[in-house]
Amino acid sequence: QLQVVESGGGLVQPGGSLRLSCAASGFTLDYYAIGWFRQAPGKEREGVSCISNSGGSINYADSSVKGRFTISRDNAKNTVYLQMNNLKPEDTAVYYCAASGSGCRRVEGLYNYWGQGTQVTVSS
Repeated sequence: QLQVVESGGGLVQPGGSLRLSCAASGFTLDYYAIGWFRQAPGKEREGVSCISNSGGSINYADSSVKGRFTISRDNAKNTVYLQMNNLKPEDTAVYYCAASGSGCRRVEGLYNYWGQGTQVTVSS
């Protein structure tokens, strides 16, 4: 079964850090761009960041995550990471990763494989 699986979410205090992982199962991530999306309660899902198969990155939620979130990939481990620092309560959401064979795109429909999401809660 071809899928991506997120992990690393949890409860963290404001100002804390988490590293989310997106691991591929059944295929190699080498040829895919990987996007991170998030959906906060009562809001639509939004793009956070994306990394191309060559390692270039794009921040879709630049104004809110710039300087705090960093996306990276380790193709040897078939995994993409989202390092989140200085977390804020407004970062609370379910975080999803998705694989795109068409490069980094804002359009969710262009992503081939989606994970089930991992909950990130930022609260004191």
